[in-house]
Amino acid sequence: MKKFTATTKVGLVQANKGRRVAVIGAGIGGLTTALAFALTGAEVTVYEQADALTEVGAGLQITPNGARVLNALGLEDALTAVGIAAQAVCPMDAMTGRQIARFDLTTQNPVYRFYHRADLLAVLVDGCRKAGVTIKLGCRIDTVSSDGRFVADGETIEPLLTIGADGLHSSTRPLLNGPEKPFFTGQVAWRALVRREDAAPCAQIWMAPGRHVVTYPLRDGMLNVVAVQERSDWAAEGWHHEDSPANMQAVFADMGDDLQGILADVTELRLWGLFRHPVADHWQQDGILALVGDAAHPTLPFLAQGANLAIEDGLALAACCQHDPSLERALENYQALRRPRVSKAIKAANANARNYHLDGVQRRIAHAGLGVLGAIAPNAFLSRLAWLYDHDAAAVHQFAAV
Repeated sequence: MKKFTATTKVGLVQANKGRRVAVIGAGIGGLTTALAFALTGAEVTVYEQADALTEVGAGLQITPNGARVLNALGLEDALTAVGIAAQAVCPMDAMTGRQIARFDLTTQNPVYRFYHRADLLAVLVDGCRKAGVTIKLGCRIDTVSSDGRFVADGETIEPLLTIGADGLHSSTRPLLNGPEKPFFTGQVAWRALVRREDAAPCAQIWMAPGRHVVTYPLRDGMLNVVAVQERSDWAAEGWHHEDSPANMQAVFADMGDDLQGILADVTELRLWGLFRHPVADHWQQDGILALVGDAAHPTLPFLAQGANLAIEDGLALAACCQHDPSLERALENYQALRRPRVSKAIKAANANARNYHLDGVQRRIAHAGLGVLGAIAPNAFLSRLAWLYDHDAAAVHQFAAV
């Protein structure tokens, strides 16, 4: 199997020129994939079942590893205009409201930013259209076959390469991996927005026994709120399950005044159950089918990497195909290069799910350790994440726009 390294010469092969590529799903991963393929010469069509690309989930964090990809795709100026530069990550004692530590993010390059999901989608859509991508909305995908063909609104589509970017409930993943049954993690999450005009540009992690809340600012004076609780009963997966704010507020009723004040301002929110899915064994097949993002590796929201890993996938897949006339070999290379990194990130996210919810002596020891780290070695926090944030997918995969 042919491997590409950082020493591979760029420009000798531009194999994507003229290739007909279909992307199923117009989320962040799907649009990034479409743009990367278009910029390397492919003829790309995106098929999305929703009638409009509306805001789902409100906020997200684009860490430097994701930002490098978006910059390589020519989106830096547009994204700078709509994002908020993050200054710090601040672990908080949710019970008292005390800041445990502050870890500076201002030295990160590219800049670590907070985005409203709708803004990031709008920038990606604009970039795709300028690059010649066709985006078909309100397009129902009825069937996808193992040879890459699928039926969209009654029309049979026969691309050279079909890419499943259709998320958690992907119709393409089972074709490559068979049916599976994810298991409930024992955690549920709420997502909401509240108005906070004076919110500091920091990601605050409010930790409590069996619970935590993450808050960070978005455009127009809004604060993104994600609250997680451990509990035995479960809620269905997805983003669209309405719940009463009173239910969430009751779970955090014994928190400090600052956090309770934020949660008291929530007027509407969504609830979803957190399920763990295995990283797919098979991300590709026969040079005709491939998976990106949550379709290949659903990720728990405890490392802010779901969108970032999907963004990396999209560029990596396009670059692997760009440099190899054999799509079969290119897709094999893509999976071999991406799967170990994604698996490591998911393992780290799973660890955070435990660390945020410690109780008793473990909690006191962990908080004391964070306080000491923040006081005497604040850079050590980011050093531990260098393998994640310093990754340059464009350089690793020798991406080059044509």
